[in-house]
This record gives sequence, structure tokens and C-alpha cells, in this order.
Amino acid sequence: MTADQWALWGCGIFFLVGLLTGAWKYAQVANSEKARAHYYVDIAHRASLMYAFACLVLERFALLSIWEDWVNTLAVLACLIFFALAIGSYILHGMLKDTRNQLQKPHSMGAATVPQAAMTVFMLALIAAEIGGFAVLFAGFVMR
Repeated sequence: MTADQWALWGCGIFFLVGLLTGAWKYAQVANSEKARAHYYVDIAHRASLMYAFACLVLERFALLSIWEDWVNTLAVLACLIFFALAIGSYILHGMLKDTRNQLQKPHSMGAATVPQAAMTVFMLALIAAEIGGFAVLFAGFVMR
């Protein structure tokens, strides 16, 4: 698959996840005394929709980049993988109802505690992959 095709697949999958988490959010709101969904169910819903549209940005810049397709593909995949990991963590926290802030110390994942070093490494990798992936595509567009 080409970089732009990966981005469109990501768009479709994240949009579908956004719609499904929206239904989940509604079910929680409808069954809540305070008419609210769990914090991370709401975040998963909104993030999925936002990442779906971010994928369209990646798709367009991948098409307009001068780099070889394998370079653009790696850049797109770096973003998609970390978009998916972020959404996955939001869904997991929403299912477990274990926190309202996954970055608050101690970092909980259900009954377990995630080491600070693991959170730091993950967040730094996410930042590098998302910013770096888009920077590659944007540079390819600028060089055009």
C-alpha cells in the first residue's frame, strides 16, 4: 500500500472507532445519574474523530511530498501507530474506569501501576513519531 492509502485506511478506521465510542458514550450518559460518560470514554470518542480528520491531512501531504513512497509511508505509519496507541489507551481507561488522568502519578492501568520511566519513554516516542512523521511529510511538500 502507498502512504496515502495507509492514511485513508487510518481515517476510515479511526472515524468508525469514533462513531462506535460515540454510541458507547451515549449509553453511559443515558444510564448515568449525572448524564455523563466516563472521562476517558469521552476522550476516546473525541480523539478518534480528530485523528480521523488528521489522517486526511497526512494523506494530502503524503500525496504532495517529493520523497519516495517508502519514506512517506514510514512517516504516515509512525503517526498512525501512535494515534492508535493513544486511542487504545483511552478506550482501556474508559473500560477500566481506573483514572481521570492517565499522566497523574502513580500511573494506573487497572489494578496495576505503570512505571514512570515507561510512561516517559512512551510519551517521548509518541511526540517524536507524531511530530517527526508529519515533519517529514511537510518537508517533502515544502521541497516541492
